Amino acid sequence: MDLSGKVLVVTGADGALGQAVAATLSGYGATLALLSHAAAAKGEQLAAARYYGGIDLTVESAAHSAMEQVARDAGRIDGLINVAGGFRWEKMSEGTIDSWDTMYKLNLRTAVASCQAALPYLLRGASGRIVNVGAMAAQKASAGMGPYAASKAGVAQLTEALADELKDRGITVNAILPSTLDTPKNRLDMPQADFKRWVTLSEAAEVIAFLVSDKASAVTGALIPVAGRV
Repeated sequence: MDLSGKVLVVTGADGALGQAVAATLSGYGATLALLSHAAAAKGEQLAAARYYGGIDLTVESAAHSAMEQVARDAGRIDGLINVAGGFRWEKMSEGTIDSWDTMYKLNLRTAVASCQAALPYLLRGASGRIVNVGAMAAQKASAGMGPYAASKAGVAQLTEALADELKDRGITVNAILPSTLDTPKNRLDMPQADFKRWVTLSEAAEVIAFLVSDKASAVTGALIPVAGRV
């Protein structure tokens, strides 16, 4: 794939998946704007990338300011990849309502705010791309997964609704639905698991790269399982 000439915004760029997505897209020639809640850049420093730290995407005005700055610096925005999010495992009988609010803010509100903020710039082009990161867990939640799964179900519905809204405007909107990602934290939390069955970060990033490419122009409103062998 050739992503050269494309300006792509990646939220949650300091996380494990965000870093993998940035590295993959950079390898295909994209110019990147990396948005992060952390103040300082983490991981590999990419040549064709600009880092924007200290951004709270749960705050609408912060999302709009960030996209405005990216468009000013890069001249335009061609695509948005919403990786920002979080995870909390908590059973209903042992948890609090705050967990539901937290998962909503981190996983759904950040995606909504980022999409709304990026749309004016995406609409200036002829082939904008939005890719959201959902979760297979949203399709069937197990014990302790309620708050997380509910927020990711919201991401799926956002994807479908926005894809339908923009289908005649030249912008595609899709989501990947990973199962368990092979991250250091997941290995630490689940040491007895068979890691070979999990989805590697690079595998998930490659699917995202396809969805932001010109080759995926006919794909919109898709919720794509990225399940590995889980």
